[in-house]
Amino acid sequence: MSEVHKGQCFCGAVELEVTGEPAGMGYCHCDSCRHWSAGPVNAFTLWEPEQVKVTKGEENLLQYNKTENSDRKWCAKCGGHLMTRHPGLQLIDVYAAVLPSVAFEPGIHVNYAETVLPMKDGLPKMKDFPAEFGGSGETVPE
Repeated sequence: MSEVHKGQCFCGAVELEVTGEPAGMGYCHCDSCRHWSAGPVNAFTLWEPEQVKVTKGEENLLQYNKTENSDRKWCAKCGGHLMTRHPGLQLIDVYAAVLPSVAFEPGIHVNYAETVLPMKDGLPKMKDFPAEFGGSGETVPE
């Protein structure tokens, strides 16, 4: 049986679960993620849509689309950020902090050309995105 990980918003009005293994994990340094997360970097876990299920409080989810690439979702009661659906990638980013039982093992930094928090961890630093995700595929030095 696949492993199930549970998470919730800040107040607990919205609960979700993910099943199985993530498609990827890493850090995004883009301006949009920094503003959205109110932090210098966003730690992401990417999942296939069928792996992500809202189990409580779906009526409390609100959504904002700054671009067609990201459907950002949060709790209407507490404002707690939960996930971003990326239609072009056909993946959902459930923010790493929302899933405390997932062992966060980042494999990549994306949009590192925009970083405000350089991180020397030996992971690949993509200028934007890997080519298979529509980016240039270029890496930049740590």
